[in-house]
Amino acid sequence: MKNSYSNIFSFNKKILSKTIKVLNKGGLVSLPTETVYGLAANAYSKTAVAKIFKLKRRPKFNPLIIHYYNVQQILNDVVVNNNFIKLYKKLCPGPITFILKKSKNCKINSLASAKLKTVAIRFPNHAVTRSILKNINYPLAMPSANMSSHVSPVSAQDVYDEFKKKIKIIIDGGQSVIGIESTVVDLTKNPKILRPGIINSSVIEKILKFKIKKKTNTSKIKSPGLLKKHYSPGIPVLINQKKSDEKSAFIYLGSKYKNNHNKFSLSESSNLNEAASNLYKIFRLIKKKGFKKIQIAKIPSRGTGIAINDRIKRAAKVK
Repeated sequence: MKNSYSNIFSFNKKILSKTIKVLNKGGLVSLPTETVYGLAANAYSKTAVAKIFKLKRRPKFNPLIIHYYNVQQILNDVVVNNNFIKLYKKLCPGPITFILKKSKNCKINSLASAKLKTVAIRFPNHAVTRSILKNINYPLAMPSANMSSHVSPVSAQDVYDEFKKKIKIIIDGGQSVIGIESTVVDLTKNPKILRPGIINSSVIEKILKFKIKKKTNTSKIKSPGLLKKHYSPGIPVLINQKKSDEKSAFIYLGSKYKNNHNKFSLSESSNLNEAASNLYKIFRLIKKKGFKKIQIAKIPSRGTGIAINDRIKRAAKVK
């Protein structure tokens, strides 16, 4: 079933078959995940991967996350270790990405991994994308379906707004439940979180039964989401604001303001998970309403608030 947009489709067996045909021919499709919507292509195909970088205008030094159906599919591409197995058993499929060393027989195209000796892999937990991964014999390179450095999409409409008809198939899987990108954990040596997400360090530490090191600055970008300027709504963003200037859009937690044209609550109950799921949706709404600037009140730096602060700090960067 197709809606009023000619390239947005509801998911059914016919669309499953059509999507797989496009992917098999090296084409691009947009798929829903529990985090954000992705721009998917065959991770083993140089031609297909190159199309992702070209369409997104993505720097070639910024690697892609490779999506698999299950652990059996990764065994020829990466070197598995005990820490990965422990986390996989407890958290997958789900919103967590692992940095692992490539195996000697790895078939992932080198462009997808930015010619690194490591690769970022994930097992998404969305029925649509899992159905597709289950029915193909290659993993999917799948960054967020937006122009590089822009706000990630959390609906099929967001993807259409970003790319119009440049993608043949956009599958509508509903609003992304989590709404921010996956946690990224580097497991190549001593585990460390490279990008915070809804799965925080305390959850990972409880499973591994030891403390995780804090991220250290490195010249190599081993994971998506580490560029200083990222998640930008396309207008200036000011963070940790104590009060509204009444001209800019003002984002906050709680229910302090009611029926005000420039105030936008991430969560009226101050629930940080709900706040994360609403962040990009509100960014896009503010831009559509024509505001020229965004002010964001201070967000608590605990739990999912750590991930929210990571996103808004990068959105606020000028360069």
